Amino acid sequence: MARRGDADVVFTHAKSAEQTVVAEGHGVKRYPVMYNDFVLIGPESDPAGIRGEKDLRRRLGPSRTSKQPSYRAGITREPTCVNSCFGTRTLASTIQELDGDWYKPVGRGMKAALHMARATDSYVLSDRGTWNSFKNKGDLKILVEGDRRTFNQYAVILVNPDKHPKVQKELGQTFIDWLISADGQQAIADYKIDGKQLFFPNATDPNG
Repeated sequence: MARRGDADVVFTHAKSAEQTVVAEGHGVKRYPVMYNDFVLIGPESDPAGIRGEKDLRRRLGPSRTSKQPSYRAGITREPTCVNSCFGTRTLASTIQELDGDWYKPVGRGMKAALHMARATDSYVLSDRGTWNSFKNKGDLKILVEGDRRTFNQYAVILVNPDKHPKVQKELGQTFIDWLISADGQQAIADYKIDGKQLFFPNATDPNG
């Protein structure tokens, strides 16, 4: 969308792609905003036997013994994996090659992937914020968490008005300025569901 000039601002979670868009001149500047992490979710029965694993690399991809496919909204192994969006797929692909019948991209949002995982007894990689806010969990449970690879940084970029004249530069920058301001960062920190904080502001982190 940034390359086509179809948005004034992009708010995403795929750092390498964001840096590329800025380097190409389609984005003005990348601003870190907040983070959470990804968790690997699956049916409580855990047919792949991954519960408590700490290394996702060992648990992503097809099982050599299971003939049952899997869906995911991010990544997982055995029964099936379902993936929701570009940022999630980017994370997944850095950990495991996403080929074969075991992996099913949903092509929709994170919640749609979670719904599919529940309906098909599949595994799914979800950001923790979406999982915490998801109301239709059924027997889905967090099975794998805490892998250092699952850090999930969000950033915002103003689409370059020099390349895309229709971009509303002032309005877009006003939105960005609020997100990274003290008020915006506090609003992010204060946003909770069932008492759980969904995102953690880090606009001042030089490595964000």
